[in-house]
Amino acid sequence: MTSAICTLFEGHYHYGIAALTNSLYKEGYRGSIYAGYRGPLPRWADLAEEDPSLKWKNGKTLRVADGLQLHFLPLETDYHLTNYKPDFMLELWNGPASPAQRMFYFDPDIVIVCSWLIFEEWVSCGVALSEDVNSPLSKHHPRRVAWRQYFGEKGIPLNFKENIYVNGGFVGVNLENKSFLELWKKIQITMAPLIGGLNSSIFGNFNLLEAAGGPFMPFYKTDQDALNASIEAGSHPVSFMGKEGMGFENGFVLMHHALGTPKPWKWKPYRQSLGGWPPRKVDLEYWKVAGGPIKATPVNVVRWRRVAMKITTAIGRFYKKN
Repeated sequence: MTSAICTLFEGHYHYGIAALTNSLYKEGYRGSIYAGYRGPLPRWADLAEEDPSLKWKNGKTLRVADGLQLHFLPLETDYHLTNYKPDFMLELWNGPASPAQRMFYFDPDIVIVCSWLIFEEWVSCGVALSEDVNSPLSKHHPRRVAWRQYFGEKGIPLNFKENIYVNGGFVGVNLENKSFLELWKKIQITMAPLIGGLNSSIFGNFNLLEAAGGPFMPFYKTDQDALNASIEAGSHPVSFMGKEGMGFENGFVLMHHALGTPKPWKWKPYRQSLGGWPPRKVDLEYWKVAGGPIKATPVNVVRWRRVAMKITTAIGRFYKKN
């Protein structure tokens, strides 16, 4: 059985793509990574070559290391990329990744820190999802109630299943549960009028969504709320990992997800340290894998950052904000 991995990025998030790819290679993944993108490609992708076998207009492939290929697929959608995840996964499964038996999506600010085989075992248990830092949401939380009301009026009944509220930064699906992606896409299309179109998100139109109801708005987190509503709308088996899955709590951590800002590649160790903010675990893990095989940052800068992280971590033991 084969696996395919995908992600979406634009702008400075190419640094995250490089680190994600490096971490996957380090943990034993071999195969294809499909990166949908907008805007120019980074300089470190200059060696990527046109690849007609992808059957994707202007698609390119970078041979990262032995057995690992990174495919760059330009996108023409006007969706905010955070709302394009199920569409992209389905396009891949119906196109260049059609032989895959398993499909995994990772946000470009994630690094994995456990054996790749664990992910493949996880997805055999159902749709693989990881709990969000803002979980749980109870059955009668205003947002869940609003989902039921909104979709009920649209002819899509929702049935409460779990208090767990999952993060939209990672989704793992096997071929048997491919229809979950179709359901997620349908839920997002149905959601679109309420948020002003799928080109809107909390990341790009924060003031618009705040004015529409803030955290109690049904789709304050757009794709993530739609993902959670999809769990209630369908009957697919879901395999939940707790908050430790993304490193939000201690435990058996599979990956570290850099929520908020600054992202690890923009983290200024000494400036943050003087403000009482020592490096986060995700920052440390990012710089561990930043050195290769993809070298998005010069080697001397990676070395300096690793040293700076050690120093500011030590400072943080004595001086940090609560």
